[in-house]
Amino acid sequence: MTAIKSDKTLQRRAEAVIPGGMYGHQSARLMPEGYPQFFERAEGAHIWDADGRRYLDFMCGYGPNLFGYAHPGVDDAYIAQLRRGDTMTGPSGLMVDLAEDMTRMVSHADWAMFCKNGTDATTMAMMVARSHTRKAKIILAKGAYHGAAPWCTPVRRGTTQGDRADQLFCTYNDVESLDSAAREAGGELAAIFAAPFRHDTFVDQSEPDLAYAKRAREICDETGALLIVDDVRAGFRLARDCSWSRIGIEPDLSCWGKAIANGHPISALLGSDKARAAASAIYVTGSFWFSAAPMAAALATLKLILETDYLEHTQRLGAQLRTGLDAAAARHGFGLRQTGPVQMPLILFEDDPGLGKGYAWGAALAQRGVYVHPWHNMFLCAAMTEADIKFAVDAADAAFAEMRRNTDWPAPAALVAAGMVKAG
Repeated sequence: MTAIKSDKTLQRRAEAVIPGGMYGHQSARLMPEGYPQFFERAEGAHIWDADGRRYLDFMCGYGPNLFGYAHPGVDDAYIAQLRRGDTMTGPSGLMVDLAEDMTRMVSHADWAMFCKNGTDATTMAMMVARSHTRKAKIILAKGAYHGAAPWCTPVRRGTTQGDRADQLFCTYNDVESLDSAAREAGGELAAIFAAPFRHDTFVDQSEPDLAYAKRAREICDETGALLIVDDVRAGFRLARDCSWSRIGIEPDLSCWGKAIANGHPISALLGSDKARAAASAIYVTGSFWFSAAPMAAALATLKLILETDYLEHTQRLGAQLRTGLDAAAARHGFGLRQTGPVQMPLILFEDDPGLGKGYAWGAALAQRGVYVHPWHNMFLCAAMTEADIKFAVDAADAAFAEMRRNTDWPAPAALVAAGMVKAG
């Protein structure tokens, strides 16, 4: 007999065989009441949960969906290569093609290495920097996310103090705190990690301040350390080059993932000639890092990035969404804080320290077929249309109206229990 696959049934079954029922950011436990955890299908800008409910998806798989789920051009390239050979004893020639294409597109890059997850790429970047400098200390911005390995996971349970050894922290966009961290590093600085913009969870997003970015570049030039831009989340969503190309600052290394193959599993570390010898001296590998089918998907995705107006399209739709949501919220007496690039928005409510309003709004939108996140930045994809944005704004308007009728917005119990927000 085939087991029933409703979302609630799957969640109950998962609790018996998966620790905690789910792990990492895919757990629905920290999401509003009634959010689905399991999905059965995706196409274009939409996903369908295990109960068959359809959602306009503003998470885009937490970033990988750039051109639309099940994009025929990308998926056809993937399937064709899969039939020829995927995970073989060695890589296919597509690896060289992809390295050539990425280094042509990204202005600071002279070489490329491929892996699977963003965490792989950021960890490799750290190793290359330490190999290049023969030094240990790295500077990171407080609250910035660079992956889920022991050295960078935001939840420290299961890690040791030694996993975080030689890490110094500054405040994003604060030149004085960056200088202070550099002074503390003394002559032992290996690298500065930089997010393309401040996209921490739970807080307003902000663009990189040019003075901060310039100072990071200067410190690295003065000390011989490497400047690393972690573009895993934002890569090719803000520019057809490294995201810091928008402000004229070139890193030595950049980390890529999520959208570079429109959802197929591949990530990359790109670097300048300065770090080539150091990159060749480290040992990194993975059983599936050389798989050919995701490389074929990445090549098809890069072609779309170069030949379509996807970037301008998502910027236009993002501006339409931001304007529409502000107007709808104001009609019902709510204030929104919409921050970050319009194609990667974070939406928080004014006067909502416990996120109760945001959770109530998210739940009401999910009931109306729109999937948003109450405390993580979201994403637009090129498959979205003006009609989709109108649908989302109309659903938001109805959700605001529902909230006005029920003004009890307690802080989510799961967030309180996890210490992420306060109950009051």
